Amino acid sequence: MQNIHFQGDIVFCLSGQVIFSTVVLSVKRAEAKIPYICIINKKYREAMKYKLLVLDVDGTLLNNQKEISPRTLAALLKVQQMGVHIVLASGRPTNGVMPIAEKLELNHYGGYILSYNGGQIINVQTGELLFEKRIDPEWIPYFVQKAKKNDFAIFTYHKDFILTDKPDNKYVIQEANLNKMQVVGVDNFAEAIDFSPCKCMLASDDEKALVDLENHWKKRLDGVLDAFRSEPYFLEVVPQFIDKGNTLGVLMTKLSVLPEEVVAIGDGVCDVTMLQLAGVGIAMGNAEDSVKACVDKTTLTNEEEGVAVAVERAILAEIRPTEVPLDQLNMRARHALMGNLGIQYTYASEDRVEATMPVDERTRQPFGILHGGATLALAETVAGLGSIILAKPDEIVVGMQVSGNHMSSAHEGDTVRAVGTIIHKGRSSHVWNVDVFTSTDKLVSSIRVVNSILKKK
Repeated sequence: MQNIHFQGDIVFCLSGQVIFSTVVLSVKRAEAKIPYICIINKKYREAMKYKLLVLDVDGTLLNNQKEISPRTLAALLKVQQMGVHIVLASGRPTNGVMPIAEKLELNHYGGYILSYNGGQIINVQTGELLFEKRIDPEWIPYFVQKAKKNDFAIFTYHKDFILTDKPDNKYVIQEANLNKMQVVGVDNFAEAIDFSPCKCMLASDDEKALVDLENHWKKRLDGVLDAFRSEPYFLEVVPQFIDKGNTLGVLMTKLSVLPEEVVAIGDGVCDVTMLQLAGVGIAMGNAEDSVKACVDKTTLTNEEEGVAVAVERAILAEIRPTEVPLDQLNMRARHALMGNLGIQYTYASEDRVEATMPVDERTRQPFGILHGGATLALAETVAGLGSIILAKPDEIVVGMQVSGNHMSSAHEGDTVRAVGTIIHKGRSSHVWNVDVFTSTDKLVSSIRVVNSILKKK
């Protein structure tokens, strides 16, 4: 019988020799791209489960440094792993939203981008353009005329660059930097726009002049185009009926999602239509009072991780571990460690988790018996899920230590079964006993797993 000790990502035998190296399933999942495991109550899944979480980007998802906090990232990864799809609804162009979508792994979980304040819908996973509405380029000379009369900068987006008549304008440069796009200056803006743009933007420090033109265009363009100020220094022109709420309605129809299955979070006036459409509309703490007046719930500010708090309270806190969607867990982990080793969950509850693993070329030693390191990885996988079932929405699970005793061997061609039971449930740690059996119920290994329970920061 060989005594094995597992700490960090290296397995040692008693002599101190390294015998196996692997990735710990429950350590830093967001960084290692190994998904959290989330549990869905059967009744909740069938009758109350939210299907879409719609997030504004600037002032909502991102803090003032234009970053996603670790706590917010963890909450959004976890909510996706329970089957909720995220929609990033932004006034930014698609290229400006895509890096954020990739950081949230929308390409892995099947999320959507609603860009240009509703001008486009993109399926991030497939790259498919689901909806688009553009401006007739015949309107461009008229926009240019008004811009020149008021000494406004005018610009639009095309592919991965911004076209403008004033490349040195501070707001044009700010927009380019925000979306990581190149600025291309043109002498004749009307002639340069030989395509149908998703929207046109006018920029100026003269807020009164922008307001006056906005009021004029609401009458002049009525029935054809819509004009609104998204910032004190921006006046946007978009196709008629394009706003976040209307375009979200298009996506909901395509996905057969009902309003009561949608949670939306935002901070700006442009977010009001989607907040009102959603069954649960949540305003950020930094939102204007006029936005807060349109919703039933508010959360903390974007500097206080308001999105994470809202998701934890509105979605994650409602989850109860009475039934685990094992097929979803196994499917989503197929590219992670457990998928590479062929591990499959077969049973899960609050105090017991089971999984199987084949003894094959992935998990055997050169002479055809089960590798001790693969056995420990199986135990970590089982105990990791068990602790996440028990963890609260504002907690994360981190693997601390694994120690195991191997009593017998399992041979190539067999499938072993791991049975994990919790023997200590503390506020800061969980201790699991995991027994591994052959297909004939012969005990192969008995393993002790310690998980640390940490509060999200």
